[in-house]
Amino acid sequence: SKGNMRNQSEITEFILVGFLGKPQLQIALFILFLIMYVITLIGNIGMIITTSIDVHLQTPMYFLLKNLSFIDACYSSVITPKAMLNFLTQNKTISRNKCAAQMFFFSLLGTTEAFLLAGMAYDRFTAICNPLLYHSMMSKKICALLVAISYSFGFLNCSIQAGLTFSLFYCQPVEINQFFCDVPAVMKASCSDTFVNEIVLLVLCGSIVVTTFSVILISYAYIMVTVLQIPSTEGKHKVFSTCSSHVIAVSLFFGTAFFMYGQPGSITSPNQGKVVSIFYTIVIPMLNPLIYSLRNKEVKDALMRLLRRRNFSHSM
Repeated sequence: SKGNMRNQSEITEFILVGFLGKPQLQIALFILFLIMYVITLIGNIGMIITTSIDVHLQTPMYFLLKNLSFIDACYSSVITPKAMLNFLTQNKTISRNKCAAQMFFFSLLGTTEAFLLAGMAYDRFTAICNPLLYHSMMSKKICALLVAISYSFGFLNCSIQAGLTFSLFYCQPVEINQFFCDVPAVMKASCSDTFVNEIVLLVLCGSIVVTTFSVILISYAYIMVTVLQIPSTEGKHKVFSTCSSHVIAVSLFFGTAFFMYGQPGSITSPNQGKVVSIFYTIVIPMLNPLIYSLRNKEVKDALMRLLRRRNFSHSM
């Protein structure tokens, strides 16, 4: 209709409904998001600095981990500051362009993280199953290629998602039942037929999850076979401890991704969806550096060396 067309050209902003509730709840959520965001930044930037400075951590595994930390810091920064601002204001609007940018970067970083986690599984597989070939199979060039491939798939996915979502028609007022511009939530706010978009979303997200998760599963199947052949319990334990942090990170990431995008019609209740969204946009980027530093002796040792070096230079 002409009214729709006229509205379409005038729409320059969307409303992020976010979490409805009393002002006390909004302030509590603001404080919670702030604490988690600060921990996320400290943890991930700390990880980037530690893996860049410490000579013992100049290995392929830590090169990939450094990239994961960079993605997590950016991922959280794309969403959290705007969400925090919305907790404190009555006006919960976001301009159409900012919404598109948020969706673009969110999809880019999320997809890249899935492929990076697959690359990290391949790294563990190579280190444990082909230790003699490790340095040729995981050379600097190959590591850089893995990261480049991860970003390329991320870029391809987010260009298609954001392009399709923002080519839909939107009628006034555009209310997005989410605290950030997530593809399913923005799509639901449209007043045009979203059938094609939903199919594309399902196929794209499905193929990303299936591809990356298969690489991880196959890598770990080989690792398990190799581990079972190690005679000593200590040897088995050592291998498991190098993989455990990655396994936890993978379970968190893919568990929530499946919960969010793997079900027909996505999530049944929007509030349930929002809680899960907090998990993968804010909680996981905060937990990743903690998982890798607390469960990893090499990272702990490197942090201790860094702190000692600082204290030493201060006492000079």
